[in-house]
Amino acid sequence: MLALFATLFDIIRLRKGPVAIPYSWLLCLIVMTLWLFAGLGLTVMTDELDDRDFLIGTFTGVVALACYASIVVMSGFTPRLLQTMTAILGCGAVLSFLSLAANVFLTPFLSENITSLIVTLILLWSIPVEGHIIALAVGRHWYVGIVAAMSVFIFQLFLYSLLNPVAETVA
Repeated sequence: MLALFATLFDIIRLRKGPVAIPYSWLLCLIVMTLWLFAGLGLTVMTDELDDRDFLIGTFTGVVALACYASIVVMSGFTPRLLQTMTAILGCGAVLSFLSLAANVFLTPFLSENITSLIVTLILLWSIPVEGHIIALAVGRHWYVGIVAAMSVFIFQLFLYSLLNPVAETVA
C-alpha cells in the first residue's frame, strides 16, 4: 500500500504517469473507496459544506471521470482506461486528504483566509495532475491534457452551479 501512495505522490508531482499504476480492478475499487472517504472527510470537516454538497460533488466527480474515460476510449487507448481511472481517483483522494490535513492543522496557526487559500491551491493542483494523467494515457503532449482537464473542470463548475444554485437574498 505504501508503494501505491509513493506512486500517487510521484504522479501528483508529475514525475510518473498512469502506466505506473498496476492494472487491477481491486486496486481501482480500493482507490475509489479512498476517494469517497476523502470527499466525505472534507465535507464533515468543512463547516460550509453539508451532505448535499457531498452528493453533488461526488456526482460531478463521476461525470468528470466519464468525460476522461470517453477521451481515453475515443483516442483508441481503451487498454489504459483502468489504470487512468485509478490514477485520477487516487490522486484526487490524496489531494483531498492533503487539503483536509491543511484545513485541520493550519487553521489554528494561520488565518482562515490563508488556510482557505492553501486548501484551494491544493485542490486546483488537480487540474495539471489530471491533465498530465490524460496526456500520458492517450500519448499526447502535456498541453493537450491541460486543455482537456481545464475543459472538464469548467464543465464540473457549470454542472455544480446548476445543481446547487446560490440562493438569492431578498433586499
